[in-house]
Amino acid sequence: MTEETAARRPSASRVTEIAIVLTLSITAVLTAWCGFEASKWGGEMSIAFSEASSARIQASAAESRAAAARQYDLSIYTEWVRATAEDDEALADYVEDRFSPELATAFAAWDAAGRAENGPLVVAEYVPPGSAEAESLSARADERFADALENNQRGDNYSLLTVLFALVLFFAALSQAQRVVWRQRTFLASALVLAAIGLAWLATFPIKI
Repeated sequence: MTEETAARRPSASRVTEIAIVLTLSITAVLTAWCGFEASKWGGEMSIAFSEASSARIQASAAESRAAAARQYDLSIYTEWVRATAEDDEALADYVEDRFSPELATAFAAWDAAGRAENGPLVVAEYVPPGSAEAESLSARADERFADALENNQRGDNYSLLTVLFALVLFFAALSQAQRVVWRQRTFLASALVLAAIGLAWLATFPIKI
């Protein structure tokens, strides 16, 4: 063994030890970061699910208001039809004066179109109060539910990365415990490869602070 070889071996060993320490340190930080992000996205998921549920309840209430308004308009329109069928113009006018604003608008459109449709309640102009709100809230609920599922997947992805970085820590710790050089470097190389994969994957993830 030459003096140059003898001098090179401690130097190479030192570099390996530094690489192991750096790998362990950086990976520990990345593992903690992934755990933090998984927790944050889990919280976002819970908020989105809660908002979706709230919007569903409000949409249901709005749909109930719309159904009640439609039932009222149907009842008063039925009275108008009866009065008209009996040629009681005074009663028909009396009933018509009590149309709701929504029914009055639809009735005018239905009458202007020659009364071709099967009553004013089926024309596009008839929009009972609460129906537009119910549609908007239902769309909001669908949107927030989709957001919740997406946030859940993001949290799962960060959790998977936590496991991956835990494997990096495992292999790096194994390499530190080896006394045979080739084994030490094999475990370290495995840790570095996994770390590189994890970092590349982490770079594609959104961040929630």
